[in-house]
Amino acid sequence: MTKEQERARAKRRYVRQQDNAAQQRVQRQRNRQIAAVVAVFLALVAGLIWLVNMMGSEPTAASRTPELAATVADGCIAAPAVPGTGATLDKPDAAQIAKVTGKTVTATIETNCGRIVLSLDGAKAPTTVASFVQLAQQNYWKNAPCHRLTTSGIFVLQCGDPTGTGNGGPGYGYGIENAPTDAMYPRGTVAMARTADPNSNGGQFFIVYKDSTIDASTGGYSIFGTVTQGLDIVDKIAAGGVGNGVAPTFPISFLSVTTETKG
Repeated sequence: MTKEQERARAKRRYVRQQDNAAQQRVQRQRNRQIAAVVAVFLALVAGLIWLVNMMGSEPTAASRTPELAATVADGCIAAPAVPGTGATLDKPDAAQIAKVTGKTVTATIETNCGRIVLSLDGAKAPTTVASFVQLAQQNYWKNAPCHRLTTSGIFVLQCGDPTGTGNGGPGYGYGIENAPTDAMYPRGTVAMARTADPNSNGGQFFIVYKDSTIDASTGGYSIFGTVTQGLDIVDKIAAGGVGNGVAPTFPISFLSVTTETKG
């Protein structure tokens, strides 16, 4: 082989080596690009999976805002939205009053904090008890909040106004029944709330959670029952104190009210 042939052969070998090196560089660049695309794709998939899981899950107590967690008492669930409506109903007639006169009515109140049971006295407060039964049957108190708590002087939780303002009523009023002559309202007493007008009894009532003396100068307040179950729930709400205005810090609302009349 001549020197020229050797030089030509070496040149061809060098060109092949350069071509192979170039191809390897291109392949490495392509591999890096593919790896980058795969990494971005995997990141997008992971992000999508996280988003779907977050959208499909219920918030836990830990993920709720501190303000909401702080206003729900132990054993309670979040209170429903306030209905914000009153009613225009007719006062119970003589026949409705006769159905409960002299009888005991058991009222079961399901709240967002548990069950409260009342024993209503149709012998001492027949008109009040007849009104209570009628309002329960009309679902008047569905989702109604207990809008007022007092923690000094008198100790009551006031409920029964679907507007949540303390100004709502069923569209009728009636007079005082069975007001105590000594102005004493023992723990567990259930009595009607009203304005200074003695004929303004309607849908609002209060539960006494600690023995209280309430001014009787305007005639007193109609006692129509006692709490037989669930007074501990009222105690728990009272222990939370008052939040903004006069409402309890721990919200409590009526989910439903049912009654059963006994002989």
